[in-house]
This record gives sequence, C-alpha cells and structure tokens, in this order.
Amino acid sequence: MTTLTLRSPLVLIRISALGLALAGALAGCTKQADTTAAPGGATAPSAAAPASAAPAAAASAALAPASAASGPALPPVTVTTVKVEQKDMAVRLRSVGTVSPINSVDVKAQTNSTIAKVMVRDGQFVRAGDALFTLDARTEEANIAKAQAQVAKDNAALADAQRQLKRAQDLLAQKFISQGQVDTALASVEGWLATLNADKAALDAAKVALSYARINAPLSGRVGVVNVSAGAAVQANITNLLTITQINPIAVTFTLPQRNISDALAALKDGGAPVTATLADNGGSFKGKLQFVDSVVDAASGSVKAKAYFKNDEEKLWPGAFVEIAQTLRELKDALVIPQAAVIYGARGAFAYAVQDGKAVMRPLKIVQGQGAEVAVTGVALGESIILDGRQNVRPGSPVVERSKDAPKDPQGGASAAAPAASATSGAAKASAP
Repeated sequence: MTTLTLRSPLVLIRISALGLALAGALAGCTKQADTTAAPGGATAPSAAAPASAAPAAAASAALAPASAASGPALPPVTVTTVKVEQKDMAVRLRSVGTVSPINSVDVKAQTNSTIAKVMVRDGQFVRAGDALFTLDARTEEANIAKAQAQVAKDNAALADAQRQLKRAQDLLAQKFISQGQVDTALASVEGWLATLNADKAALDAAKVALSYARINAPLSGRVGVVNVSAGAAVQANITNLLTITQINPIAVTFTLPQRNISDALAALKDGGAPVTATLADNGGSFKGKLQFVDSVVDAASGSVKAKAYFKNDEEKLWPGAFVEIAQTLRELKDALVIPQAAVIYGARGAFAYAVQDGKAVMRPLKIVQGQGAEVAVTGVALGESIILDGRQNVRPGSPVVERSKDAPKDPQGGASAAAPAASATSGAAKASAP
C-alpha cells in the first residue's frame, strides 16, 4: 500500500469537496430508494435535501478560488470586417486655386503730353495692335521737320567736301599740291559723313517720339477701366491709362504638398498632368494641364506653388475667382487598399485590427496614399479580414464574433452580445436554486 502525502491546501480543499459531493450523491440515491418503497406510490419529502445542498455549495465555494486564479476571460466583441483588396489607385490631389491671367499689362504713356482722342471703352475686348489712344503730337512733328532740315544741310556740306577732295587728288597727281592737303580734304569728307549719320539718328529718334503719340494694344485681352479722357494731361511712365488682361487662355495658381513635388515634376516632362478646375455654385468644370512648378518650397506651409493653363473660350474663368482644383499625378499599381474608417491613429502611428483564429490582432500600418473613403497601406496581407465596425471595443487578443453587414448595428457600437446570454444563464441558475 502506497502512502500519498498532500501538502497543498488547495488540493486538500478540492479532495474534501469531492468527498462531500460523493457523500451527498450516495445519500440522494438511498432516499430515492426509500421513496420508491413507500406504500401507495406517494413520494415522501426528502429529509436529506438540505444536507446534499450544503456539500454542493461547499464544492462551488472551493472551486471559485481556482477559477479566479486563472484571470477573467475577455468577452467576445461583435464586429464587421472587410477584406484587404488589391487594385490600382490614382494619386489625386485636391486644393483651392485662384484664377490668374497669364499676361496683364498696365498701359502708360511714354511721353509727356495730353490725350487727343480715346478710341476704347471700358470692358472692351481688343486685339494686339489695336489703337487705344492718340496724344497731342505737334511738338514731335516739329522736331521731325527740324531733324530733316539738318540732314539736308549736312548732306550738302558733305557733297562740297567730296568735291574738294576730288580736286585735291587731281592737283596731287599733277604735283601742284602736297599730300598733306589731300589728307586734310579727306578728313573733311569723313567728318561730314559722321555729322550726317548723327543727323539721321536724330531724325529716327524724333520719329520714335512721334510714334509714342499713338498708343496701341500690346496684347489681346479685355480692357479694364479707362482712367483718362480726351484732354487729360499724362506723364511719361507714371499715368496709368488702363489695364489689359489676357482672358483666353488663362491660368489657375494653387499649391502642391512637398511630398508630391517629384510626381508633379515627372508629370511636367510628359506634357503636364491633367488638372480639373471647378467653379463654386455649379459654375462648371474645366480641363487644363499643369504647366509650372515653382523652384522654392514655402518653409512656413511646406508647399510649393504651381500653375495650370486652361482654355477659356466661354470666358467663365475670371481673374481673381476661387476654384477647386483636382489633379491626377500618377497611378499606384496593385496597391493594398482598405477603408479609411478601419484605420486607427494612436501614439505610435496608424494601425488596424485583423481577425486571426477568431481573435483581434494589431497590424501596424504605413499610409501610402489616401483617396476618398479608401487608403493604400502596407503592413497587411491580401484577403486578410480587417475589423471595421466595433473596432473601438476591440483590444489585442480579444475574441471577436463577425456580424453580417446587413444585420442592424448595436446602439453601443458593436458591443459584445455574449453578456446577455451569460446573464440569462445566471438567472436560470438562480431560479433553480432552493
């Protein structure tokens, strides 16, 4: 016979509880046999029932510390999941831009004069070379006449010097004069040639001054407010007569995030990425192309200025107006995509919960590109189940129960449905207790 020595109090308690339970069971069997043997088939009340209930309660109390020692189990959480998809995703950017003219010119007089005639009105569309103003040009016309007379005078003097040179050369051949006299006559001819060239230059300058009296449109565009009228005095390069703004084509200026500069520069090499400008209040959308990216990043905002050109045949894009810019810079091939709502942002970065073997597992994510309600990420596997609804109640290692997407949502955001079942079981147990 082998003697077993038990030193653990917990083991002794469990053995004692087991003995009490066996004794209660034997007592119950004996009482049932006595009841069966009673005359008339009536069942007599069992006097051993309280005695059997006490050992059962003692056994439950003995087992309670053992279950508490193993720690409370996490309740299952009801969630909905989505599968990780793989597809192409276009890298689109959205921002607010301002319509700006490609060219805008302030027209000013280049000479001091007075307005003789105004040949344009406010808001008129003009083409390059169209006449806008004429100035009082009587002074310039007199200067031209004076320069022309000086040219004629010096031209006559040059002709006389040339005749003197020819005579001197003939006398030198007959040895009547020296070579020095011939050289003097030659110098006189060359001097009058220079004087005549100066007179011609003065005449050209007078003609240029006269051309300033007629002001033409330097480019095609729409005229703004005409600031002067006939008879007004103007100062050279000071008085602003009007402003001409190019309307078609027109530009839209906006900003790009610093992280997308390389994509924008790559798109410029291919002829410019397509850009869409949308006016507010259903004003319409317009197609254009990216044409310019600034060479300096704004240190305050971390963005760079960009400009796109648009055709504006209907003249709906007006300088100074605000538009919503949308552009496609490139396309991500075979990207792993999940909903934006499934991403959780914590102190250590973005992550999501995946379902593995019926439990929630944390998946750290790296955001590649967000687009609308979807986001391209790394850190998950294709086809993996990602928790969407109920993620706020999930912890790493929590058991989860997937709910159909068509089922009504729990008002508490997908809380566990196992708790009511547990409470119902507990109520049934209490009802059966004596």
